[in-house]
Amino acid sequence: MGGKTVTRADLSEAVYRKVGLSRTESAQLVEVVLNEIRDSVVRGESVKLSSFGSFIVRDKSERIGRNPKTGEEVPISPRRVMVFKPSNVLKDKINAALIALRGDGADDDDDT
Repeated sequence: MGGKTVTRADLSEAVYRKVGLSRTESAQLVEVVLNEIRDSVVRGESVKLSSFGSFIVRDKSERIGRNPKTGEEVPISPRRVMVFKPSNVLKDKINAALIALRGDGADDDDDT
């Protein structure tokens, strides 16, 4: 499951190579896009990127949790969480890449 982690610098380099902007402009473009996504999510707005997925803010209500060491009940405060829901297009691409990595698409569990 572990693979390379793509960083802001990697994204900027990809924009530089594929779009043709200068490295500085590419880095600024990546920052502007990421900042806009961040600001929208902070405002509680959903961000939907076609063929990629959605960043959604959900409100979690207060609930009672349990300390696993002591078993003591502890209240968990209400909070907001961000979730990412991949689009079906992205899911299909991920699964197609997995099949390609396996070779012919045959299950690895088949011992016959």
